[in-house]
Amino acid sequence: MRDRNEIVRERQSAIRRELDRRGIALKAVAMDAQISYSTLVSYLPQPGGDKPVMMPAGAIYALAETRAIPDDLLSLLLPAGVLMVRVPEGVDHDEIEEAARDYLAEKAKAHHLESEAGRDIGPNENQALTERATVLKAVAA
Repeated sequence: MRDRNEIVRERQSAIRRELDRRGIALKAVAMDAQISYSTLVSYLPQPGGDKPVMMPAGAIYALAETRAIPDDLLSLLLPAGVLMVRVPEGVDHDEIEEAARDYLAEKAKAHHLESEAGRDIGPNENQALTERATVLKAVAA
């Protein structure tokens, strides 16, 4: 079995790559979460740079509490199949409808004959559907 600390460090690196891809500035994340920039960079170094320092629970708490990093990225720190999902304060039926329509549209697209795996659901389509299902589950909770 692989060392769990190494798995988490790899996932921290994946978070950094995705933050960069989405154009989310680390300085903004640091400011929002009230974590010093240098400390945040030690947790999420540039690709090909230093080995990430293990992110402590307090830092994860600050990032989640302030929503400085999107929940889908923080979920990368959790075991496969476990996701960080916000509990809504109330039921917004319009939000549920929007999430349901988004899921159904993505599912129909995934079953199209000219999609990634034809009528079957391919790996990228599965990931997209899982993300939408998670949103749907969160808003319907």
